[in-house]
Amino acid sequence: MEPAKAVHPTDGSSSGRFVPSKALLLDIVERLVILGAYSQFVIRLLTQGMGPLNIGSILIVMSESIPLFFILIRRFSTQVSRHPFDWSIAILGTVMPLLISQTATHASLLPQVLCNAIIVLGLCVQIAAKVSLGRSYGIVPANRGVESTGPYRFVRHPMYLGYTMTHIGFVCLMPSPLTAFLYAITFSLQIVRVLREERVLNEDPVYREFASQVRYRLVPGIF
Repeated sequence: MEPAKAVHPTDGSSSGRFVPSKALLLDIVERLVILGAYSQFVIRLLTQGMGPLNIGSILIVMSESIPLFFILIRRFSTQVSRHPFDWSIAILGTVMPLLISQTATHASLLPQVLCNAIIVLGLCVQIAAKVSLGRSYGIVPANRGVESTGPYRFVRHPMYLGYTMTHIGFVCLMPSPLTAFLYAITFSLQIVRVLREERVLNEDPVYREFASQVRYRLVPGIF
């Protein structure tokens, strides 16, 4: 899940800002969505078991626990998108991968050591992006400042990149038609999120300057 940075509201209001009461309500709703989604996922991991304890399982818990911490100390923003499509895509793109069960119906598509390496690398990219965002973490477009450190020096949406790498690793390690289909939908949602965020992010001159320095959104040299 990639939190948007330095986003202006998209309701077309002449003031360019929402009244504090509405912004506060939207902020609370987003926090509850994130807390509900990630806490449910972490609890399910801990109660149902993660399989053999290894670096991958530890990183999964770390990656999905970090939002629970940052969302509690997150800075408040008065500029939160109210566009229903932005909210729908953000919530669906966040929740769907957390609900996918990993069940293999065929042998791994690549050597297991390579699949695990892709998963671990993707998790490390996710964690680095979330730590870089810190108190600016969120899933719905909002103006919480432009982050340009850590993995954001290489692509504009590194968290999406990390999730995509992890999903590819899981599909290759435990392939099944259903899992591949669901992750394909998830990837499509992430692309839509990138484009929607970029649509409003480019209204901010600070972000435009950042985008001129970091050319690629998701994959260096490709997109």
